[in-house]
Amino acid sequence: MKTRTTPLFISKLQENEIFVFGSNLSGLHYGGAAFTAQRLYGAKKGIGIGIQGRSYAIPTIKHNISGVLLLDEISIHVRTFVEYAKTQPDKTFLVTEIGCGIAGFVPSEIAALFEKVGVVEVENIHLPASFWNKIKH
Repeated sequence: MKTRTTPLFISKLQENEIFVFGSNLSGLHYGGAAFTAQRLYGAKKGIGIGIQGRSYAIPTIKHNISGVLLLDEISIHVRTFVEYAKTQPDKTFLVTEIGCGIAGFVPSEIAALFEKVGVVEVENIHLPASFWNKIKH
């Protein structure tokens, strides 16, 4: 899985790469990877879910940053993302440690959501090493 590991720091994307970040449902990209996505990769203020420019938002935080989503809620968004990535085989999706910053989840919790939807078989999705370390492959 080493070749499908997201770099720790992403300062530049290759032409076919998409930056995948954790967001809030209000699309207020004020901190962490969300701020980077807005500043560098086309994330739009007010859009908290899905593809935007060269980025893809997976929400982990409620509207108006009023708390975190439940893991079952995040799971739905992870599934939607993985299904989308499958339709874009010419793109490489670089998933950051979504949910592991401001939202306060640990890598094993979020990795389990990706594992449950079969990410191991989706060749164009790259995950952080901290997620791969928790996924059976």
